[in-house]
Amino acid sequence: MAKIYTYDCTLRDGEQCEGINLSLEDKLLIARRLDEFGVDFIEGGFPASNPKDIAFFKAVRHMRFEHSRIAAFGSTCRKGVAALDDPGLADLLECGAPVVTIVGKTWDKQVTLALQAELSENLRMIRDSVAHLKAAGRRVVFDAEHFFDGYVSNKEYALECLRAAHEAGADSIDLCETNGGALPFDVERIVAAAVAEFPGQNFGIHCHNDSGCAVANTLAAVRAGAVQVQGTMNGIGERVGNTDLLTVIANLELKMNAETVGRSNLQQLTDVSHYMAEITGAPVSAHNPYSGHSAFAHKGGLHASAIARFPQAYEHADPKLVGNRARMVVSELAGKASLLQKAAALGIDLEASGANVQTILDDIKNREARGYTYEVADGSLALLLMRHLGEYSPVFTLESFRVIVDDREDTGALAKDAASEATIKIHVGDQRFVATGEGTGPVGALDSALRMAITEFYPQVSNLELVDYKVRLPDESQGTGAVTRVTITTADAHGIFGTVGVSENVIEASWNALVESIEYGLIRMGRKNG
Repeated sequence: MAKIYTYDCTLRDGEQCEGINLSLEDKLLIARRLDEFGVDFIEGGFPASNPKDIAFFKAVRHMRFEHSRIAAFGSTCRKGVAALDDPGLADLLECGAPVVTIVGKTWDKQVTLALQAELSENLRMIRDSVAHLKAAGRRVVFDAEHFFDGYVSNKEYALECLRAAHEAGADSIDLCETNGGALPFDVERIVAAAVAEFPGQNFGIHCHNDSGCAVANTLAAVRAGAVQVQGTMNGIGERVGNTDLLTVIANLELKMNAETVGRSNLQQLTDVSHYMAEITGAPVSAHNPYSGHSAFAHKGGLHASAIARFPQAYEHADPKLVGNRARMVVSELAGKASLLQKAAALGIDLEASGANVQTILDDIKNREARGYTYEVADGSLALLLMRHLGEYSPVFTLESFRVIVDDREDTGALAKDAASEATIKIHVGDQRFVATGEGTGPVGALDSALRMAITEFYPQVSNLELVDYKVRLPDESQGTGAVTRVTITTADAHGIFGTVGVSENVIEASWNALVESIEYGLIRMGRKNG
């Protein structure tokens, strides 16, 4: 099997998608999950472009990755500036990433009109930048920006740009279909020409989806000799998006006899897709290839009757290979194996406990219909399983809570001085506690009050830190009457976990997720229920 390297740029190109803004914790969670999935390279962003990316590269140095290598992204040295003196290249080296990707122009019109540089100066910038980074001991990827437009406009010059990177020692030259307008047969022809021009040079491909051909163009490039594929999780990105790296991985593994993440890890694909959707807030379409809810769904009577006898008739691949499942719309098939595996990962042996797995699945299904999701809520899922097993007892019981939001200065939509106060009354054992907490928002005030109330009984709660808070409307068509889903990410000494709460009232949904974060966090720290 041919090895095709996977290069994920969700943390840079993906974040350029309209409506997506990842926190530092989001980026670290994504990096961790990509490593678990087996992606070869993770592009972290510009190491000196903003405080969040600077913090990412500092934090990621202390993370242990089993498979992935982190890449920093930047540009060639500036026009008229030596590579040794260029501050951008210095930032790329200083961030400590073992892989550096630099973008350079290969379209003559871009060089003369956008960069306003001589064609020879652009070649110097490419050659010196790659050589400088290689001399510093980095693995260097050269992103050949607008290569396909450049090839059509001035083939000789576009190839000269590649030659500059090749002779300077670039480990991979990734041809960028930047405008997203090329078609697969053109991509295959042009990539084949580049591969033939530079024997022994590794080539990659980076596509955008403006004409709906990003995945097809990426596969065409592999057919022509590319050995590295770039893309984002679920295809998110600027304009209409980038190549969906997950779809490419599945097609390469299952259709083109290539090795990417490996057949074992491929079974994580659907879980990875939905995990990324929950983190980024960009939902996976039900009709998304391989990972969508409807990707292997069967509704038509003819299909439903035939699928049991001959699945290949209406399933182009075995859904189990990508962690999905076949589904009859009228009578859904249960995912018992997935639940058993997930429970085991949470330290719960459902089989040994004699639990009715189907009953648990039905409960989860009913909850998901009401707006719950457990994709990034391991804490809530573990508590749900414990309830079914009779192994759960609450940390406390709630008597009541009240939240007040006070805005003393009327400055309209620009007001920033609102404050929140929460009072809660709870019982721990036979003791009653009343506490009042303050915060800039109602959830922060509730968190403060709850911690004050239970600290006397559970002092270890101080080791739990709320690091992220997200609100979703699963059914936006209902407007202000829609069910609200709140997910909370909490950090402790063992890592990060999520909890979920659902209600028509956002404060109640937040309270439910907050309580489960405290309960599960205490369990992880050794608090014994019952």
